[in-house]
Amino acid sequence: MGERRASVTRNTLETRITVTVALDGTGGGRRASGVPFLDHMLDQIARHGLFDIDVDCDGDTDIDDHHSVEDIGIALGAAFAEALGERRGIQRYGHAYVPLDEALSRVVVDFSGRPGLHFRADFRRSRVGRFDTDLTREFFQGFANHARATLHMDTLHGDNDHHRIETLFKAFGRALRLACSVDERAAGAMPSTKGAL
Repeated sequence: MGERRASVTRNTLETRITVTVALDGTGGGRRASGVPFLDHMLDQIARHGLFDIDVDCDGDTDIDDHHSVEDIGIALGAAFAEALGERRGIQRYGHAYVPLDEALSRVVVDFSGRPGLHFRADFRRSRVGRFDTDLTREFFQGFANHARATLHMDTLHGDNDHHRIETLFKAFGRALRLACSVDERAAGAMPSTKGAL
């Protein structure tokens, strides 16, 4: 299927971002989002998805982390969409349950070509460190819209919001890994009865 990688640059008045993704990687790369907790979460996606991900962001974090987090989600989603190309021969669907101590989350992804986010995570705190917990949803909404993927994300158990958010990102990485995997039996076929995604 060739090298499945892409680089996306997104420049606005609020952020200047470059994201590079290699789908058939080893979990490597460099994360410099300007938001330390997000770097930690991007590490989870890369490591558990076995994607090589580089993120460089110069954003207006002096105002708020919102623009950087959302726009990185957008750029990452666009990079996945570009790296997947026509999406021929991929598994298309992926799912994962991931625990971390008392927390448990489930993520299901469909690279359907139709963006959608169904997100159920009622966080108990407004912040984890300096990270605004509301931005968790914003990141995944940006990804879903620009990857043209449907995401179902649920935190099923947990008391510690750091753990709950981390299980979402880990499960997301694992589900993406499965959905992006090449299905050798499909022989490059489009994974849809419509013949297109």
